[in-house]
Amino acid sequence: MALSNTQYNILLRRYEAKQLENQHIIMERVQAVYQEIPRLAEIDQSISSLSIQQAKKLIDGNDAALTELRSQLGKLICEKKKLLASHGYPNDYFEPPYGCPDCQDTGYIGNQKCHCFRQAAIDLVYTQSNIRQILDIENFQHFSFDYYSEDQLNPATGLSSLATAQNAVRTCLEFVKTFDSEFRNLFFYGDTGIGKTYLSNCVAKELLDSGHSVIYFTASSLFHILEKNTFGREQHSSGDYQNIFECDLLIIDDLGTELSNSFTVSQFFLCLNERILRRKSTIISTNLALGQLAELYSERTFSRISSSYTMMKLFGNDIRIQKKLQRQSCQDL
Repeated sequence: MALSNTQYNILLRRYEAKQLENQHIIMERVQAVYQEIPRLAEIDQSISSLSIQQAKKLIDGNDAALTELRSQLGKLICEKKKLLASHGYPNDYFEPPYGCPDCQDTGYIGNQKCHCFRQAAIDLVYTQSNIRQILDIENFQHFSFDYYSEDQLNPATGLSSLATAQNAVRTCLEFVKTFDSEFRNLFFYGDTGIGKTYLSNCVAKELLDSGHSVIYFTASSLFHILEKNTFGREQHSSGDYQNIFECDLLIIDDLGTELSNSFTVSQFFLCLNERILRRKSTIISTNLALGQLAELYSERTFSRISSSYTMMKLFGNDIRIQKKLQRQSCQDL
C-alpha cells in the first residue's frame, strides 16, 4: 500500500485519537465503579503498593518475601474479580475497549503493520479518491458491451465500435494486472457518452480494492488545486496538492472542459512530466480530438502524452442517450 506522507499521518492521528479515547473511557469507568464500590479503590491501592514492594524485593533478591507478596496480590485480585462480578461487571471491565485487540489500537504488531492498519489505509484512499460511491455501479462487473455496435466501423483501423470497446477493456484489465510490475498510462479520447469515464472508474475500482491509492479529478478541479498552490491560496490545506503527485493512480477526467490559458498549459505539462519521472501512472479522458489536444496544450505536451501513454479512441452512439431511450420505451409499454 503506497501511502503519501499526508495519508500516513492521517492514519497515525486516528490511532492516537483511539488510544486517547480508550484511556478516557477507562478513567470514567474507574471513577464510576469506585463510587459504587469503594472497596475496589482500596484494593487497587493495595495492589499498587504491593507491586512496588514486590519490585524492591526482586531487586534485593529476597525470594522468600516474593512468595508471600505474590500470594497477597493473588488474594486481592481474586477479591476484586468477585466484587466486580457481584455487581454485574465483567472481569475485563477495566481493560481498554480495543477496536483491534491484535495490535491494541496501535496499528502495528511489532514492526509490522497490523491487518487493521492495512484495511484503514484502503478505506482512506477509497474515501479520498472522490469516486467512492460511483464505483459501486461503474465497474468491470457491470460493464456491458450491449451499447456498442458491430456495424459502426472506424475507417482508420477497420474495427467496429464493439471490437474497439472490447480491445479497450482488455487493455484496461492488463493495465490492472501488471500495475505493480509495469509503468503505464492510459489516454481515452472520443465523443461524449461512449464510456471513457466508465472505463476509468472500472480501473479505479480494481486498484482501490487491491489497496492502491487512486485520486480522481475533473480537469477543472485539478487546475483549481494547482492554481491555489501556485499562488499561495490555501496552500496544501487539504493535502490534495501533494496527492496529485504521490498517489499510485491519478485520473484526470474531461480534459479540455476547463478554461484553458498559459497557466493551465504549463501546469498540465509539469503535472504529467512529474508523474512520469516518479513513475506514477495516470489516466486521462477527453472529448478532444488529437489535433485539438496539440493545439490547446502545445506540441510538447502532445508529444509527451503520445510517447508515454497508451492511446485509445472510443466511438459509437451516446450510451447515455441509448439508456434514456430504453427507459422511455419501458415506460411506454
